[in-house]
Amino acid sequence: MINLLIVDDSPVAQTFLNYIFSKETDIRVVGIAKNGIEAIELARDNKPNVISMDMNMPGMSGFETTRKIMETNPTPIVIVSGSNNIKEVSVAYEALNAGALAAISKPKNICHEDFEKESKELIRTIRMMSEIKTVKRWPSKIIKVEKIKEEKIPAKENIQTSGQIKIIAIGASTGGPSIIQEILSQIKKSINIPILITQHMSPGFEQGFADWLSKATGLTVRIAENGDLLTNGVVYLAPTNSHMGVNNKGRLFLTKPIAGEYICPSVSFMFKNIAEGFGNAAIGILLTGMGSDGGKELKLMRDKGAITIAQDEESCVVFGMPKEAICIGGAAFICNPKEMVKKINALIK
Repeated sequence: MINLLIVDDSPVAQTFLNYIFSKETDIRVVGIAKNGIEAIELARDNKPNVISMDMNMPGMSGFETTRKIMETNPTPIVIVSGSNNIKEVSVAYEALNAGALAAISKPKNICHEDFEKESKELIRTIRMMSEIKTVKRWPSKIIKVEKIKEEKIPAKENIQTSGQIKIIAIGASTGGPSIIQEILSQIKKSINIPILITQHMSPGFEQGFADWLSKATGLTVRIAENGDLLTNGVVYLAPTNSHMGVNNKGRLFLTKPIAGEYICPSVSFMFKNIAEGFGNAAIGILLTGMGSDGGKELKLMRDKGAITIAQDEESCVVFGMPKEAICIGGAAFICNPKEMVKKINALIK
């Protein structure tokens, strides 16, 4: 049974969310808090498996509440935002940086045609996040692949690129936003190559993510648009409704998922495209996330001569996607975000 704490200052929203979850036999609402103080107390007393957190509340904001809970009673937190306002979405990413695991839009009202679809996505997210018991912090160390031979992972003794690095591709899912921010904040500001990022997120949150990253890192961060000419030093985010790649003229292209494809945007699509188009002139980085998206394709990048890096288990919120790549020999290096930055800065000098 999943014990859920709902945090929302609106009585209407409280009733609405309670209604959505009350239909699920494996989810039990163990408390409803109308403000941050109540949320902190109920998180301590009721010990929920997961918390649904509103952003805009009087007194203590959802960001501050998240930060306090993660300091006192670390619990998986899902930001459930009732607004796609850019300012509020940007604050949601501050909460993610403080330890929340995911951000999702509040479902539309019961009469709306998207109610069922959005409710199912909220329920699915709550279920997935409830399985994450701890939020881990990365230690300061790097692991070369050859040092974990007990896992039978092939490695190269000296990883070098025979050509100039022309692009960096980063893929992430659960827990990714704060780690992407950490990496981009420490990359050389004089970086003269483009960076592509595919981050799994809910629709409506990508512009807020771009704005938050720009402000936090000092880099130019844009939502990718079809036909964009790649510009050195610019970070491009895949939109939530399209896969992202680069054509043979150095321009971005976006493509809609085909029938049956559940994951969009796809890290696998991006890595495969970069492997085929850039070969050994690329760096591929696979970060924390559930599932296996990008694992096989990071291996393809490595086979084509690219530098490939996977996040280590100790620093991952969810060691799913990186594990897939590591287990099939797709990662030339396995390390925490701080050491990733050292590796990247050394390679792009």
